[in-house]
Amino acid sequence: MDSQRSLRVLLLRLAVMASAAALLYFCIGAIHAAPMPQTPAAGVTGDYRLGPGDKVRVIVFGEDNLGGEYDVDGSGFVRLPLIGQVKAAGDSAHVLEANIAAALKNGYLNDPHVSVEVTTYRPFYIIGAVAKPGEYPYVNHMNALNAVALAGGFTTEAKDSVVYVRHEGSSVEQRLAADQSTLIRPGDVVRVDTTIFWDAIQMISPLTGFAAIAGTRY
Repeated sequence: MDSQRSLRVLLLRLAVMASAAALLYFCIGAIHAAPMPQTPAAGVTGDYRLGPGDKVRVIVFGEDNLGGEYDVDGSGFVRLPLIGQVKAAGDSAHVLEANIAAALKNGYLNDPHVSVEVTTYRPFYIIGAVAKPGEYPYVNHMNALNAVALAGGFTTEAKDSVVYVRHEGSSVEQRLAADQSTLIRPGDVVRVDTTIFWDAIQMISPLTGFAAIAGTRY
């Protein structure tokens, strides 16, 4: 009998300690809930670097049969009539224009004039506390609110004041405001975190469940 009473007291103490820890965790999190000052991510500009998944429109003035729309393939190249493959990944549209013109001038056209524009950007990704996480097509001037809306909106557990953005090729996340001031780039990974309160509930639920089972058993 004494052993049963001691076990119940121990489980009660564990539950109280877990609740206190969760409350402390919540209070500390509330202090740091405001977004950290960060420079908002820049949107797509003339310096945008092409990559696999992008699609470009190539116009060779006076040579309609040499133009068209082309995908940047997984190796980072576009494949064009006459000149074959031309490197695109890592270059801007203006650099690609110059490279195509140089290739055409090498034995094909005397003075080629080339225009390149991006027609379809590679997708971005959104994960975490949204209704439909996954891959979504990028639209120019997209911001954090647009991204979340495409993914079906925040879940009830979401921290809706901030998002965490990791740019393609980077291993560092930026903590940014979940509003129109935060611009999203093609290839970005956007993560929506859960609230501190929800995390605390998830942390203590197994303990309280175990205490209830143990109390019933003993």
